[in-house]
Amino acid sequence: MVAISVLFPNPTEGQGLSEEPEPCLKDLNLDQVIDAITAGKQAYHLKPFFYTPLHNIEAIRYRQEVMRDIDEDPALTAHLKSFAEQMVIVRRYLSLVENLEFHYHKRGWFLEAALVYSTAVRRLMQDLEQSALRSRGLSAFRDFLRAYVHSEAFRTFAEEAEEVKRRLSELKYCIIIQPGRFKVKLYEGEPDYSVEVEKTFEKFQQHAVKEYRFDPDRSSGMNHIEAQILEFVSRLYPEPFAALDRFCESHAGFVDETIQTFDREIQFYIAYLDFIADMRRRGLPFCYPAVTAGREVYVRDGFDLALAHALRNTSNPVVCNDFFLQGPERIIVVTGPNQGGKTTFARMFGQLHYLAGLGLLVPAREARLALFDHIFTHFEREEDISNLRGKLEDDLIRIHDILQHATPESIVVLNEVFASTTVKDAILLSKAIMERLMELDLLCVWVTFLDELSSLNEKTVSMVSTVLEEDPTQRTFKIIRKPADGLAYAISLARKHGLTYEQIKERISA
Repeated sequence: MVAISVLFPNPTEGQGLSEEPEPCLKDLNLDQVIDAITAGKQAYHLKPFFYTPLHNIEAIRYRQEVMRDIDEDPALTAHLKSFAEQMVIVRRYLSLVENLEFHYHKRGWFLEAALVYSTAVRRLMQDLEQSALRSRGLSAFRDFLRAYVHSEAFRTFAEEAEEVKRRLSELKYCIIIQPGRFKVKLYEGEPDYSVEVEKTFEKFQQHAVKEYRFDPDRSSGMNHIEAQILEFVSRLYPEPFAALDRFCESHAGFVDETIQTFDREIQFYIAYLDFIADMRRRGLPFCYPAVTAGREVYVRDGFDLALAHALRNTSNPVVCNDFFLQGPERIIVVTGPNQGGKTTFARMFGQLHYLAGLGLLVPAREARLALFDHIFTHFEREEDISNLRGKLEDDLIRIHDILQHATPESIVVLNEVFASTTVKDAILLSKAIMERLMELDLLCVWVTFLDELSSLNEKTVSMVSTVLEEDPTQRTFKIIRKPADGLAYAISLARKHGLTYEQIKERISA
């Protein structure tokens, strides 16, 4: 049974993780983010942690505390990574035990795994004792580890492993090699010819060269001749090998379940911090958001995490945006010219809330975000010819499904709904959906080409993607609060190209 979890205040909460991603992750491009975060860490099976947002504010704060401890103490981060490296070696050695053929070869690797484990655990305890931990999760694990290392069972385990290793390392024997046969006998003071050979050839060594020797004790392979030699040695020295057998049998499952769980769970934090490290070095802001059960939210200098990661090797800047909802405001309606950052803004809104629900740092300078039960998204998809549905019908079915399952605690992100029908029908359908969303009193971002949706009542907020005043063809990718006015944008664009009524009339009369 797991005694302490660094991801959940109650360790039993870690048993109901989602193995499959929520549909919203693909629309928000968070599937790409999670793939990048967990790349190279498949052995830890981290994705279920990222697929399972928390629905309890105290649990979110619990994770934020642990992340802050790790993030603000580089020495602690190094210690945790070092422990993880040692545990990788332990698992590798134990895997060899499962796959190797010869008895004492398997036993030897088991002993090596036990020695690495006992050393790593004791070192981790010392490192945590020296760290100024403030989080409940890491502090509780440190207390557990201290009690575990000082327990009679662990002391016995560590001492027995060291004693068995010592006795085996002291064994000496001779191998007499003859054509087609060999003999193994007790060492009786015979000269060690390897030393004589090294002395003979030492005079020919002129300078330091590349080292080609390897440690045979770390080589996993053993052929049948080596196995037979080992079998003969065990007959010459039965008691040390009997002690090895007793140790392996009495400590078959020596890795503690809580420590094994810690080794996996701590990678959730380390992997995410490693993922955002390059962005932070480039000056992009991250913060610990305040998470509220209320509906008043705000973000300052937020950005799309997936886009920032995609731009990491380019000179293209990442544009940050702000938003807030206060009082009765619930729905942000985003309008403006195409390719102006509207969809990116909508994704950012969803990403920020989802990441906050995981208890992680979010891509923003400052944020207060809402607790949610589900995030529902509707982004444009290619038509699926197998279902024989048209684009409009598909939109209606997907929207109906969202409205069937959404609650006042849900977040909805809609992007360019009903773009395939007439403006008149789109307005009619959109207003009906908007009324239902308002009844639910949930948070929503709706990207649309319909200016009419932005000013329905006090629950809607208009935000517009902006362009340069002197050149309306140049997008700024800034989304600001202002009344929707697609006509004004069209006029400014026509003016730039000399296509306003006055400009055309002037050219004709000239």
